[in-house]
Amino acid sequence: MTEGTAILGIETSCDETAASVVEWRDGAPRVRSSVVSTQHELHRRYAGVVPELASRAHLERIVPAVREALRAADCPRERIAAVAVGNRPGLIGSLLVGNAAAKAYAWSLGVPVIGIDHVAAHLAAGLIDAPPAAFPALGLVVSGGHTHLFAMEGPLRMRLLGRTIDDAIGEAFDKAATVLDLGYPGGPLLDARSDSGDPGAVRFPIPRLTARSVRGAGDAADPDARTLDFSFSGMKTALLYAVRGVPAVPGRPAPTPPVPLSGQRVSDLCASFQSAAVGHVLDVLERAIEADAAGSPRTLLVGGGVSANRHLRARLHAFGTRHSIEVRLPSLAYCLDNAAMIAALAHWRHAEGSHDALTLAPQPHSTLGRIAAG
Repeated sequence: MTEGTAILGIETSCDETAASVVEWRDGAPRVRSSVVSTQHELHRRYAGVVPELASRAHLERIVPAVREALRAADCPRERIAAVAVGNRPGLIGSLLVGNAAAKAYAWSLGVPVIGIDHVAAHLAAGLIDAPPAAFPALGLVVSGGHTHLFAMEGPLRMRLLGRTIDDAIGEAFDKAATVLDLGYPGGPLLDARSDSGDPGAVRFPIPRLTARSVRGAGDAADPDARTLDFSFSGMKTALLYAVRGVPAVPGRPAPTPPVPLSGQRVSDLCASFQSAAVGHVLDVLERAIEADAAGSPRTLLVGGGVSANRHLRARLHAFGTRHSIEVRLPSLAYCLDNAAMIAALAHWRHAEGSHDALTLAPQPHSTLGRIAAG
């Protein structure tokens, strides 16, 4: 890495328009500026992101966001060595806006463009403004759209160990909040409401996925061996039944009516659902250690919006203490989608001389699962 190298990052994969300048200093990416324009108010009435509205909002906000990031960084444009952009995965219309802007800025500055996988960038968030991390590592991404577990040899080298087969944990939290009529965005509201609830009040199912249940028997040596995959749809359905009641089936006795939704009942459901979802994540991590899936990891890198969840953060720190593993959680400012993590990860690609052509195209899906993350 070249001391003092600065990279401009751009992120528009979903509903945050973000720009950042990140500089390499003292062996780590250091944030000079980070600008994030959220669209929560725009999508609140729909209780979810509307892709067309998101892409139009990005068009309006991307240039002001980049201008503000450059101004706040107080970094001369000639010091920008590259422009990084989250070009996968995400909403294709939103990605198109960020990718077009990044290539335009790269061309005008006469510097290369670097496409970054958004999921991999979440794992770089814990490396920002911090000492270098020790590898090998486990990498856990917990966000609204992704729940992935990786074995990592470095920031750009990772092997997929498991992923959700249905909902991501953040998506499950948001849907649970909708069922409980908490508001939008649901995850933080569910976390806050759980403070006054009993996490043991309601038992939600925690899946125990096997090779047979995830991929079919296939060529698996032991189809009944447990995998390192995740599933949150079962507990989400169980919550729906707890709130609205189990549907009646013709020819069978009428199901027991649901418990009335008092204020305390809602808090108990929030706390119990959150405890089950977080418990599922910790269960998979424990099995990864037991199976030595990452080769005696020295670090656990965590990223994604749900890494801001207080209950999860506490459980992860306890996990690290139990196994003598350093847990790297991003600061709250870099848990949600941001451009600082995009620019930070780009420093490792730039140091390898790995750049992209101006024909770089956005992709709706992550390419992770391959060896290289960049």
